[in-house]
Amino acid sequence: MIKVGIIGSTGYAGQELVRILLQHPDAEIVWYGSRSYIDKKYSEVFGNMFQLVDDKCMGENMDELAKKADVIFTATPQGLCGSLVSEEILKNTKIIDLSADFRIKDVAKYEKWYGIKHQSPEFIKEAVYGLCEVNREDVKNARLIANPGCFPTCSTLSIYPMAKEGLIDMNSIIIDAKSGTSGAGRGAKVANLYCEVNESIKPYTPEIEDQLSYASGEEVLINFTPHLVPMNRGILATSYAALKKKMSYDEVKAVYDKYYKDEYFVRVLEKDVYPETRWVEGSNFVDVNFKIDERTGRIIMMGAIDNVVKGAAGQAVQNMNIMFGLEENTGLKMVPMFP
Repeated sequence: MIKVGIIGSTGYAGQELVRILLQHPDAEIVWYGSRSYIDKKYSEVFGNMFQLVDDKCMGENMDELAKKADVIFTATPQGLCGSLVSEEILKNTKIIDLSADFRIKDVAKYEKWYGIKHQSPEFIKEAVYGLCEVNREDVKNARLIANPGCFPTCSTLSIYPMAKEGLIDMNSIIIDAKSGTSGAGRGAKVANLYCEVNESIKPYTPEIEDQLSYASGEEVLINFTPHLVPMNRGILATSYAALKKKMSYDEVKAVYDKYYKDEYFVRVLEKDVYPETRWVEGSNFVDVNFKIDERTGRIIMMGAIDNVVKGAAGQAVQNMNIMFGLEENTGLKMVPMFP
């Protein structure tokens, strides 16, 4: 049984980790960490956990937790995991960080985007970017996982086959992505209030160029505009790029099948069936498809995920399964919810 600790268990991603791990046959949660609810029963914070979780919330003592847990999930804002991780901790346990602290390999870029100083840059090179379908082999032996963000997961997986095969002009990529409000976190921020997001959308900060650069082997600059939309869950990413040569539907479909036909969680949809957030809600699936615009010589690549599951907690558990030698979909075979 894998002993699991969660720091940030009372946020959206943290609560989703709890929901998934309570049903995981090989995992036991030994620490419900929370800065805001120390000593309060977890089921008092989340009523859906009544008679399921009797534990009280504990603090963020990573040193103590590392002695009790085989793996620690840090579902926390940017900067916290970076300030807590140490070599001593990594000798005792593995860490899967759901923040952006170790996703970006360039420290200067991280500090510019997030406006904070990185507290442990010595671990950035070691950290494995945990996009499971792309970096599976590296994840297997990792001590520290940088769990991808929700927008990068959806956008990268929908574009990756074409980028990897060198079939699109990487500097022509335009991504328009929309996320449910849970993607902004559970913190009490004015910008997240219902009246602020209802009937409105707003841009977020992109974090995708690094991964597409690794995939294509060239420096990539993209136009990326993410938006917050008034729904609880889901991300829909629509990406546009110029094809390097004329391609038929069957040729492009063969490229996607090459990379995803054996992937449990990536579903390449039938021709002219396009991803919708409602068909992946509550699941760890990624639905992808494409459309060729013969008039302009461009390809439209689409993807849909549940931002809290595949975009956060579900992918984190998927990484845990790989790290501990379990079947990748253990505890993650949730059927999408509808309605």
